[in-house]
Amino acid sequence: MFAELATGIGAAPEPVGHEEYRLRQSRLLEQLDHEDMLIICSRPPAVRTNDVNHPYRNNSDMMYLCGWNDEDSVLIAQHTGNSWSVELFVQPRDVLMEIWNGRRPGTEGAVEDWPIDAAHSIDDLEHVLDDFLGKCSKVYIRSKFNSDVDTQVDSAMSRRDRDRQHYGIGPVAIVDPSDLIAELRLSKSPAEIAQMRHACEISSVAHVAAMKHAKPDIGEWQLEAILEGFFRFAGASGIAYPSIVGCGDNATILHYNTNNMSCGDGEVVLIDAGGEYCGYAADITRSWPINGKFSPAQREIYELVLEAQLAAIEECRVGNPYDAPHKAACKVLAQGLIDLGIIKSSLEEAIASEGELRKWYMHNTGHWIGMDVHDVGIYRPDGEPRLFAAGMVITVEPGLYFGAWRPDVEIDERWAGIGIRIEDDVLITEGDPDVLSSFCPKNPDELEGIIGTY
Repeated sequence: MFAELATGIGAAPEPVGHEEYRLRQSRLLEQLDHEDMLIICSRPPAVRTNDVNHPYRNNSDMMYLCGWNDEDSVLIAQHTGNSWSVELFVQPRDVLMEIWNGRRPGTEGAVEDWPIDAAHSIDDLEHVLDDFLGKCSKVYIRSKFNSDVDTQVDSAMSRRDRDRQHYGIGPVAIVDPSDLIAELRLSKSPAEIAQMRHACEISSVAHVAAMKHAKPDIGEWQLEAILEGFFRFAGASGIAYPSIVGCGDNATILHYNTNNMSCGDGEVVLIDAGGEYCGYAADITRSWPINGKFSPAQREIYELVLEAQLAAIEECRVGNPYDAPHKAACKVLAQGLIDLGIIKSSLEEAIASEGELRKWYMHNTGHWIGMDVHDVGIYRPDGEPRLFAAGMVITVEPGLYFGAWRPDVEIDERWAGIGIRIEDDVLITEGDPDVLSSFCPKNPDELEGIIGTY
């Protein structure tokens, strides 16, 4: 079945090319002075248990600037007097280590196949970095990734030797470059959009695979396995975040990911899951009845959330503030709950910051998405909502959650245990919003025609 479903996915896009990486480097470095130095350290491995690590995934800033995804590496950019030189420190070739852990590009492979000017062995970092630091004025570095590099930079800052006194050389300030890089990453290029669209296509079909396999008493963990198995089958590197698969009351827990309960007949399952492709995340949520038929109450809530989502997507246009989708969704949800008799206050009171809507809809309607599922980029520069610009990608994910387990609210039995969220990834364009995840069905009639058909 996986093979049949995978035929509906478009061809994999070309990877991001060297010219684009060089453009990214140039746009960042042109914001620095020639006396400055940039240091980007790889993310350290994360231990799972004892001597077993989680699958490695590098610092997104490193991947954004040069595509390098191996651990124990450092990227350094310095000005040579004529131009910027981007240099990478990597693990050297080592036959014994490669037998155990896999082939390494080494310094030769790094120079040949990655968009850098020079490569060094990571074993030489301390000596070479000391020389580099002696020539710079400011060091742009995000700390806490490599303690040895942090210590060396701090030492260079505090050094009071004769060269510094005589010639005034050596770093005098440490600056975090995260905000500069975040601004670049916020606007996606055509090549990045192609990677994200492909991640969304894979993830959309994975959701359909889960729908097709659904039946009463299936385990949440089994649906999770179908989703994540399809991610890998279709060429994704894996999950973009831990999958949420919650049936019944579990669907009303926003970040539920225990995924260890069976799905009862008549329950709605909420699946929030996305794959990662070439470092870019998809983030899709669908909610549907495990037995293939919405009850009248479930359909009323589902159609209300869908109406709110469509209203929010319509607000994803150039020039609108980033919170316009949230405001649009809140108005639709609040009015709908008033009409259903769930909210007793006026619309204005319901959507106020502490209004009744917060009982049933307690999160924001969207977040930036890109190389991180909750991607970088300031939402309120100078305290005002950022305006959408072409190339930004944001999730749109309204929901309503009526947890029967909650002691803080009274819930009519009709709605108890219903949790609905519908989420898509939306590209801001010069024209209409572009729903990158549109391949994933969400019309309730269409869903009922898919569920349990395998």
